[in-house]
Amino acid sequence: MTAVGDDLLARLGSLGVEAELLEPGVPMPTVPLAAAAIGVSESAIIKSVLFEDRAGRVVLAIANGPSRISRPLLTLAFGAPKLWLASPGLVLEQTGFPAGGVSPVGHKVAIPVIVDAGVMREVWDYGGGGTEGALLKIQPTDIVRVTGAKIATIVEPIPT
Repeated sequence: MTAVGDDLLARLGSLGVEAELLEPGVPMPTVPLAAAAIGVSESAIIKSVLFEDRAGRVVLAIANGPSRISRPLLTLAFGAPKLWLASPGLVLEQTGFPAGGVSPVGHKVAIPVIVDAGVMREVWDYGGGGTEGALLKIQPTDIVRVTGAKIATIVEPIPT
C-alpha cells in the first residue's frame, strides 16, 4: 500500500469510517476497466470530479461511473452561474490527490461536495484511492457524513 493510501485510511479510521483500499495491479483508466478489475458493477464505481467557477470557488461532484455529470444541474445545485473542469494543478492543490485518483473523501482542504442521488443506491461504492492504481471501498452514507455533502441530481438522464 502507498503512503497516500495509508494516510487516507488512517484519517478515515479516526472518523469511524469503515473503508478499504484496493490495488488490483492493473490499469484502470476507465469505469469498465475499474469495475472488471475488482469484480463489481459499473454503477458501483464512482468518480470524483472537481469543478471551479469564475470567482475561484470549487465544488467536487461525485457520480456513478457510467453517468455523465450535467454542468447545468451541478451549477444549479452549487449555486454558481457557470462551472468548468478544474485544472490538474488545482485538483492536486485542493484535494491533495492527482486528477485520475481523487478520493471522494479525505481532501487536503474542506471542499463543498455534491453527491448525485444515484450514488446513494449502492451499499458500497468504489472511488479514487489517492492514486490512479487504487480504489477506495466506502459506503456512500460515510461520504456524505464525512464531507457534509449535499445530495442532488447532477447527472444527465440516461437516454432510453
